[in-house]
Amino acid sequence: MPLGLYISVPFCRTKCTYCNFASDVFSKAVFQRYVDRICNDLAKASTIAEQVGGSVERAVDSVYFGGGTPTILDISQLERLFVTIWQNFDVQPEAEVTVECAPGTLTPAVIDVFRRHHVNRVSLGVQSFVDQEASSVGRLHNRSAVLDDITRLRDAGITNLNLDLIAGLPHQTAQNWEFSLEQVIATRAPHVSVYMLEVDDDSRLGRELIAGGTKYHAHFVPDGDLTASMYETACDRLNAAGINQYEISNFARPGFESRHNLKYWTRQPYLGFGVDAHSMLTNRDAAVRFSMPDSLEQYVADGSPNPTLIDRQAAIEESFFLGLRLNRGLDLDQVRDDFGPHELNPIIEELVQADLLQRQGSVIRLTPRGRLLSNEVFERFLTVSK
Repeated sequence: MPLGLYISVPFCRTKCTYCNFASDVFSKAVFQRYVDRICNDLAKASTIAEQVGGSVERAVDSVYFGGGTPTILDISQLERLFVTIWQNFDVQPEAEVTVECAPGTLTPAVIDVFRRHHVNRVSLGVQSFVDQEASSVGRLHNRSAVLDDITRLRDAGITNLNLDLIAGLPHQTAQNWEFSLEQVIATRAPHVSVYMLEVDDDSRLGRELIAGGTKYHAHFVPDGDLTASMYETACDRLNAAGINQYEISNFARPGFESRHNLKYWTRQPYLGFGVDAHSMLTNRDAAVRFSMPDSLEQYVADGSPNPTLIDRQAAIEESFFLGLRLNRGLDLDQVRDDFGPHELNPIIEELVQADLLQRQGSVIRLTPRGRLLSNEVFERFLTVSK
């Protein structure tokens, strides 16, 4: 089965207040050392796989540059990453090649690199089309910059675009959210991702919210009920516009679902390179997951991967909390065929009665309410399988 490749670029122009990823603002002095390390890992991918107990196919049908902001790398560094991938893997002619971009970082030179190195999908971190909301969390772009980027990408022949939105940003109102949804639909982008603001202590805004403070505009963050209502509004508006929900946070016109992300949710093999990059590979008997260090300093200093063998129990758990993310749901007969008999019907029935799951024949899927409370659903299956 062809691989998906993920390249982590943890560098940002500014750190968004809501961000809980292993990305930050770093000196450009470290960029070259970081690119050198990734290119070295790409060249010895087979050796890395053997060390953790997996195996690597050379065939690749998806490549994803995530961030941070990959487009703040120097042109020569960005180009070197593309060249090294194509030198060490058999990237299929029809492969999906995605780059995440912060609006306002797409210079003509960057777009030219995309065009020459087969980039056919771009994900723009818009978050909001309301300038006040975007600036309140540290975004450096405005609505005009987003629309300009979309036009220039399409002029370059890159029409497979994803736009990210976040429900629950400071100063966000139901009316403003409707405006952002109207704008995203008007762009005719074939893919939209909608996330609800996470409140946890892994981000500055999350810590301030938990503490009840006012820094980072925390006192202007809408409450949980309004955020959930905005998410439900997004589902209604996007589905009505033909941008159909296919995963908890993802919506696409037919044929434009993210092929790379589908690898994650359907437990297909993928290989990650860079800070906090995760991988899943298979061998003859099982699967192995491993991750790279989440510290830039440790990674650049030749940090090694941390592997975890996925046994039958772990595979069943993954099948449920990944498969149920998809609107198409999970086929229980397929789970039984893959891993043997399971005793999950009582829990499934309990969740059906609670309107968190619906069952049609052997297929179970989250209800709209279940998508809002998906973590609670997933925890029930984790509890059962232990």
